[in-house]
Amino acid sequence: MTQNAKSSGIVARWNGLPLYWRILLALVIGVVTGVVLGKRAVIFELPSKIILQLLGALAPPLILIAVTHVLMTTEISGRTTRRLAGLLLLNTTVAILIGLGVANVLRPGSWSKIDAPKAAVTSPEKAGGISPVDLVVQNVPKSILGPLGDKSNIIGVILIAIAFGIALRTEKDKPIRNVRDVVEIAYAVLLKVLHWIIALVPLGVFSIVAKVVGTEGFGPFKAMGAFILAVLIALLLQSMWYLIRIRLFSWVRPLDMLQKMRDALIMAFSTASSTATMPVTYACLTEKVGVREESASMGALVGANFNNDGTALYEAMAALFIAQMIGQDLSITQQLIIVLTSIIASVGAAGIPEAGLVTMTLVFTAVGLPIEYIALLLAVDWFLDRCRTTINVLGDVNISCLLDGRIKQIPPAVAMEAYNVGN
Repeated sequence: MTQNAKSSGIVARWNGLPLYWRILLALVIGVVTGVVLGKRAVIFELPSKIILQLLGALAPPLILIAVTHVLMTTEISGRTTRRLAGLLLLNTTVAILIGLGVANVLRPGSWSKIDAPKAAVTSPEKAGGISPVDLVVQNVPKSILGPLGDKSNIIGVILIAIAFGIALRTEKDKPIRNVRDVVEIAYAVLLKVLHWIIALVPLGVFSIVAKVVGTEGFGPFKAMGAFILAVLIALLLQSMWYLIRIRLFSWVRPLDMLQKMRDALIMAFSTASSTATMPVTYACLTEKVGVREESASMGALVGANFNNDGTALYEAMAALFIAQMIGQDLSITQQLIIVLTSIIASVGAAGIPEAGLVTMTLVFTAVGLPIEYIALLLAVDWFLDRCRTTINVLGDVNISCLLDGRIKQIPPAVAMEAYNVGN
């Protein structure tokens, strides 16, 4: 066996592992590396900065195209449209407020402090020269269109051209007949580039963990336990909000619903994908719970594209958690910005891989938080992702039950059959 074959075999086995296993392995290796190198582990600062900056550059156009795609392709008609929109907006707003409330009360980030990143040097006159790390990072695009207006950042333009040129190779023969085709091709290309960046996420986790352990010790990881507890409490409160509203405003009994929806909820937790769970959610709602097909489709199929309450809650808590860790106080105005950004970013996020990671960069940027610390959250994100996806699906069920109303409606075919039997 040649050396190249061995290398490709190792890479294939590594890529064949689920992402959460790769992240966990990167976490362990990063801890060991940080302990061994100590302060010298600061050399690993560069990879995590580059990966998160690339993700931040991709996030705005991806969310733009995703939201456009959802609004363009989703069929919403009938008198329930306005009610559906109101329920979705209410649930997402409540989820974010619960997240911010729990984070402000428990303050999980205050369990440990971490040094805030120093401001990047922007000119030699200010600090006697630019460090090699800053020089590399400055040539990595901060936005897709940014380098096009910056004559000095030719490297950024080349990087964007290479990425999208390769991604378009598989889409170049697709016909463009209308605006929808343009949006779908743009969406497919952006998702392909996103997959490449996600493949680098374990490297980002290794880098930030090695650097933090080497320079800060294990203090920040104590706060991670508090963060997990805080998020689980917030998700539990959001679940109670769903169940109480189902009990008060629909004919469905909450405990009965949980038992009959367990297949969908277990699948949501195991796959961490509300999109993959969508058919099971719909089937459980119509065949086991017994809601009307119209209610099930509006909640589980249409609503699922807009309803990402668990993800929005998590993003709000993550922003406040990191702000607490680095000692950066977020004002009421900034927290309101988190609410608005999380609501907007959650629309259309259901079909995006690692949606929470993508939209979190927008939330962090909106309130001036350093996005490099998102990589630190990835150490626990693989577990919390499953928890918040389960809440996303439970939110879809909540919408379906509320749309079905307080009185159970018998399908016309069943009612006719019962009438015929009675006569």
